[in-house]
Amino acid sequence: MEQKATAGTPMSPAHLAVEHGHLRELTRLLDAGADPNEVWSNMTLLLHAIDVEADGAAQSGELLDAACTAVLLAYGADPERPGPDGTVPQLFAFHHGHGLAVRLLEAHIASRQRFRTRAH
Repeated sequence: MEQKATAGTPMSPAHLAVEHGHLRELTRLLDAGADPNEVWSNMTLLLHAIDVEADGAAQSGELLDAACTAVLLAYGADPERPGPDGTVPQLFAFHHGHGLAVRLLEAHIASRQRFRTRAH
């Protein structure tokens, strides 16, 4: 079941784990049944991860990584699901210069399309 909260609502534990880059906690929450497509404010967990990864690298000067994005995709986050405002993950990652996330999203989308084609 999709959980949705407004901007005035505190972040869920999963969104807090994404916000702070706590991959171990995010994985634990997802493994315990947290919805990988959960929405808080105007962001899905996947959009939030892309945002945090891109902003973190830009602000710190460290190398960009896509670990949080990869964890969410591994737990079933929908790579094509737009946020409440219509933001598409692949375009969001592209516009934030997050090439690693773009490639991960493209790979997951292509894999889903191959699966759909074989299922018919």
